[in-house]
Amino acid sequence: MDAVKSTFSIKDLECFGGVKAHTIRMWERRYNLLEPKRTDTNIRYYDLADLQKLLNVTFLLQHDYKISKVAEHSTEEIAHLVQEFLKKNRLGSNYHAISSFKIAMMNFDHHLFTKTFNTLSEKMEFRKIFFQVFIPLLEEIGLLWQSNAINPAHEHFISNLIRQKMQVKIESYSANNKSTSSKTFVLFLPENEIHDLGLIFLNYEVAAKGFKYIYLGQSIQTESLKYLVSALPDAHFVSYMTINSNGISIAEFARQFNRDVESDKVPLYLLGRLIHEENQADMPSNVKLIKTIEAFQTLLN
Repeated sequence: MDAVKSTFSIKDLECFGGVKAHTIRMWERRYNLLEPKRTDTNIRYYDLADLQKLLNVTFLLQHDYKISKVAEHSTEEIAHLVQEFLKKNRLGSNYHAISSFKIAMMNFDHHLFTKTFNTLSEKMEFRKIFFQVFIPLLEEIGLLWQSNAINPAHEHFISNLIRQKMQVKIESYSANNKSTSSKTFVLFLPENEIHDLGLIFLNYEVAAKGFKYIYLGQSIQTESLKYLVSALPDAHFVSYMTINSNGISIAEFARQFNRDVESDKVPLYLLGRLIHEENQADMPSNVKLIKTIEAFQTLLN
């Protein structure tokens, strides 16, 4: 698969647009909505313009337009209808922003990503952008990757742009940090855990509240944390668990943490997908399962 994916199967369109393949074919037959090209071996395929048009069509359908009416318009007119809708509804649509980010990802278009993000930032605080746009976007990207509609280059491109936006926000808070608290949050991912966007957002929350923090990032061996326990009188450790990379339970990981840092008094907060089915009663007394970002915000407050 090419790094820049410029041609798409009908299955790809189904994944990206959320419209069943048989519905797309029906729209083609009845309304000439899309005109697939054909390879030398007569295999149908679509280009990026087709994908953009389909995303615009599905956007309009989600806002009470009828397919028969939408299909009466040219590709350019359909795009104009979307823009007009957004102008009339000043808050716009998260769906449209997510679609724009997906197009930016597919075309490796840094300018479109930045333009879309800046437009969102004019009307939404960053926390809402993260929850209402970036999280759904990343969930969709995960499904697209699983279905082979995109390759890792696309996922890395968009994830790194999101990561950059979060880091800029964190730095802006850190520059104005006037906290007098002795508490320092140490944020780390367990060994072999590389999915760090959730942890970076927790870092954002910590920085936004004005706390001191040490961000260690991916794949940290817990025995290396012993030094920080001795060096920091009020260290609070935070980790985000998404994959079981070492084959042990969350409770055993917590006990291993205590053994490695040689203390069962140091606070350890665990968040992420893996802890949702865990029982707090199974954890050492210094380890707290935080099952939502809102609960973590409450903890910081």
